[in-house]
Amino acid sequence: MNEEIRALISQADAAIREERFDDLMEFYTDDAVLVVRPGLEVRGKAAIKAAFIKIAAYFKNSIVPTQGKMIIIEAGDTALVLSQTILDADNRDTSEYAMERRATYVYRRVGGRWLCAVDNSYGTSLLD
Repeated sequence: MNEEIRALISQADAAIREERFDDLMEFYTDDAVLVVRPGLEVRGKAAIKAAFIKIAAYFKNSIVPTQGKMIIIEAGDTALVLSQTILDADNRDTSEYAMERRATYVYRRVGGRWLCAVDNSYGTSLLD
């Protein structure tokens, strides 16, 4: 497994938890896509940053993302990450969104660095 990508995801989770959204943008490609919720995607770093600020507010600035089991499949400069993503927050019990997910992320190697191009914490549940 690609330990570099696993470490980057852990660092991004810390940036989300600590609400360091400028730092968080360093983990994304310029043309990245974030699935905010089923039916809503945003594109580009500015829109992703704005979405994470709104997500933090929705979760009363208490969101704690962590990753469980993870599989990383690499093909050249592209990697597919399948991950058990677990969210915790003060309003966990009243959230209308799943707090345990089977996420899919796509990473690309850009300039020697792995960056997230597709951030889909909902994974294949988008098909439901």
